[in-house]
Amino acid sequence: MKKRTSIRNYISSILLITILGIFTGCSSDHTHTYTAQDFEGPLVPEWAINANIYEVNIRQYSPEGTFNAFAEDLPRLNEMGVKILWLMPIHPIGEKNRKGSLGSYYSVQDYTGINPEFGTKEDFRNLVESAQDMGMKVILDWVANHTAWDAVWTETNPEFYETDEDGNFFPPVDDWEDVIQLNINNRDMWEAMIESMEYWVEEHNIDGFRADVAYMLPTDFWIEARNRLDMIKPVFMLAEAEEPELHRAFDMSYTWDLAQTMRDVGEGSATLSDLDDALERNFERFHKRDYRMVFTTNHDENSWKGSDPELYGDNFKNFAVFAATVWGMPLIYNGQESGLDKQLEFFEKDEIEWGDYKYQDFYTTLLDLNTRNQALFNGEIGGDYIKLLTDSDDAIFAYQRIGHHEQVMVILNFSDQDQTFSFETGEQGDWIDVFDGTARTIGATYSLPANSYLLLERVYMSH
Repeated sequence: MKKRTSIRNYISSILLITILGIFTGCSSDHTHTYTAQDFEGPLVPEWAINANIYEVNIRQYSPEGTFNAFAEDLPRLNEMGVKILWLMPIHPIGEKNRKGSLGSYYSVQDYTGINPEFGTKEDFRNLVESAQDMGMKVILDWVANHTAWDAVWTETNPEFYETDEDGNFFPPVDDWEDVIQLNINNRDMWEAMIESMEYWVEEHNIDGFRADVAYMLPTDFWIEARNRLDMIKPVFMLAEAEEPELHRAFDMSYTWDLAQTMRDVGEGSATLSDLDDALERNFERFHKRDYRMVFTTNHDENSWKGSDPELYGDNFKNFAVFAATVWGMPLIYNGQESGLDKQLEFFEKDEIEWGDYKYQDFYTTLLDLNTRNQALFNGEIGGDYIKLLTDSDDAIFAYQRIGHHEQVMVILNFSDQDQTFSFETGEQGDWIDVFDGTARTIGATYSLPANSYLLLERVYMSH
């Protein structure tokens, strides 16, 4: 085992930042006075600094719905620029009180088992090794709050569960009738749960976890789990949560508030001013060092709220550009690169229709920029966000990300009409168009077609 010490890793992080030459100050909107308490959280693995994340629904990914079938697509995803593969739960699914014919991935029967529909443990190990050989990382979806009604622990350790006054198991939420609540205060359960997580890191060399409903468990549990896992190897932890407190154990959390505002703007019930307000709330609640996952969709959004065309209409690309450049790590849900235009069934087989991958080049360009341009890196190393004001703020959303030697500029026209607008700060200077490589001069006044975007970058040297 490799035990990391907080001092050693703190020093290595500072050295990394110094080597990259990007210890930039926060803008006035992001200013925060750091204290010793701010460094109590985990240190993010160095490979995550410029990473993105891609969510994989094994069941729906291919006709076969197996690890081996998904593994065949790894070269394409690697070429697209994907860095982290988040696999939805891979464990055996409970049969008692199952929803639908296939059940929910989040109704876990055995924490150290493999869903036989997906393949074998050897298949999974080969998948992880193949992805890592290409430079990608693999994290597993982990459900620590509840299990299936017929989970192994209901027989071996019934004391791990909460029960009602009659001694019966019960669901954590009324409409989660296919799962039962664990006793999240039982320290023996903690130990068994953490040992199960350690198993996947030790035996299958996975690179971390996405924690389902992380906010429903004590933060101290996650801190203990993270400390134990980091003694095996540096892991990456994503919390399905939006509580800053959880960053004491997790590297990244969900931007639910921002995602809801994006959907509201997409359907016309919110304005671009509301989008500004959502960003401001994000900046106020979280440190610049906190990784935040920005998304247009994921398995929950797609299955329960709507497809991309339903949620965003003609502004789908605008929101994708926004998610890849604003502040945080962009997520792609499998199928978006093919214009996923349906809600995938959650409890049945309903495979993705891949078609002609019409957005693959689009996402490849976004991920390439996000990976190589320091202004878009994650956490403190990334550039500051600077909002650009125009005289068409009801239609135009514009901003810059300013790093040490690189800048990115984003102009989004969310209206269904061509817009000619003026920047309050005047001329914006010379840039390179990220998508076509042409030079562009952005004057004090500029025009942009309806429902379109302009993504620009430039490199400059400080003196």
